[in-house]
Amino acid sequence: MANKISEVASRDIVPFPSIVESDRYYERALDLIPAVTQTLAKGPGQHVKGVAPKYLQRGKGSHVWDVDGNEYIDYSMAVGPLILGYSYPAVDEAIRRQLVDGITFSLMHPLEVELAELLRELIPCAEMVRYGKNGADVTSAAVRLARAYTGRDRVVCCGYHGWHDWYVSVTDRARGIPSAVRELTSTFEYNDLDSLDSVLDDTVACVIMEPVTVVPPQPGFLEGVRELAHRNGALLIFDEIWTGFRFSLHGAQALFQVTPDLATFSKAMSNGMPLSALVGRKEIMQLLDRDVFFFLTFGGEALSLAASVATINVLRETNALQRIWHQGEKLKEGYNRTAVKFGVGNLTKCVGYPCRTMVTFDETTGLSSLEMKSLVQQELIKRGILWSGFHTVSFSHSDEDVECTLQAYGEVLPVLAEAAAAGDIRSRLRGEPVEPIFRKVTNFNTKPNRPKGKKL
Repeated sequence: MANKISEVASRDIVPFPSIVESDRYYERALDLIPAVTQTLAKGPGQHVKGVAPKYLQRGKGSHVWDVDGNEYIDYSMAVGPLILGYSYPAVDEAIRRQLVDGITFSLMHPLEVELAELLRELIPCAEMVRYGKNGADVTSAAVRLARAYTGRDRVVCCGYHGWHDWYVSVTDRARGIPSAVRELTSTFEYNDLDSLDSVLDDTVACVIMEPVTVVPPQPGFLEGVRELAHRNGALLIFDEIWTGFRFSLHGAQALFQVTPDLATFSKAMSNGMPLSALVGRKEIMQLLDRDVFFFLTFGGEALSLAASVATINVLRETNALQRIWHQGEKLKEGYNRTAVKFGVGNLTKCVGYPCRTMVTFDETTGLSSLEMKSLVQQELIKRGILWSGFHTVSFSHSDEDVECTLQAYGEVLPVLAEAAAAGDIRSRLRGEPVEPIFRKVTNFNTKPNRPKGKKL
């Protein structure tokens, strides 16, 4: 096996792409833009420094070109929004048509009504609809709305919900958030109803969670979350920023047949244009008429609304989701077959639902998961694959893209196998390994401080 690995890993030595222009932009950004990026998942900390491109110039379909002219098959797809692909004709045409009439107006625009009617038709809990621009806009609006409706202050969450105080207070990036705010948010573990039950009481306004990320919900888990929340007088909010329009045109709530009180959508709903939506039960949403303030200057921006209507119509009228799941399944199965073939099936696996799978690396062998991920990313970049650990598949990912990617895995995983056998990953990296976004990765099942003698 060792000879076979060495033979495959050494054939066709692949050069690194030139990233001179990327580095020039990076140097200009240093000391000018804090963290040098507007989106952490797109920043240099999530890609091997010295190897990966830092700036992209353009995209078409499932491919992107960096500022140095290098072409890649993209498996990030702008960190989720591009469900149809870059420059998808029907969406771009809708944007161009609307651009002729205008972008933002002094009064409301008909597209606000038309898209809301479409969302109400598709999403089980969507009796009423309001718009934002980012996922964090609407998750935070949902929390405020839940607090107003229940008259309670505390929030219990599970998953990632954006940058606002109420959520980031539970992470290690909580500097600048008042301690009084930190006391109001608790967390629970996915697929663990006991951990949720332990933090619920009559002060909790809502349970907000991603209905699924990578690990599937165990039978009865989501139903159990809803039952526990309602038993304690709290609302259930599904954060469908990732799952909406990717897991199902009707949201994960339809796929798993668990309807929340409120839900939030963004990312895939407008194929890259900035838009989000808060939807939910009428009796709760009506508080946004006057009692709860949630208004944005750009909430009715018409280019994004037009893009969303076009995106959803393409998803309704084509086999886009079926194709996305089919291509994702091929990538998942192909990766795992290749890992077993080259003797690293114990180190790395591709897991999750086919529409968005994740490659995992096992640290129990004593090897660093971040270093293993970095080595795979480095070798994929050399082969024209832009990858940060996920297969975020779009409608534009072709059979040829998938075949090319699986061929690249057939060359890259032997490199990982050889490095793992030698116990020597770090020295094979041409730059710094990728970093975790949040360094606090354990003890998220937090409980609030309580006055002595008061039970949770």
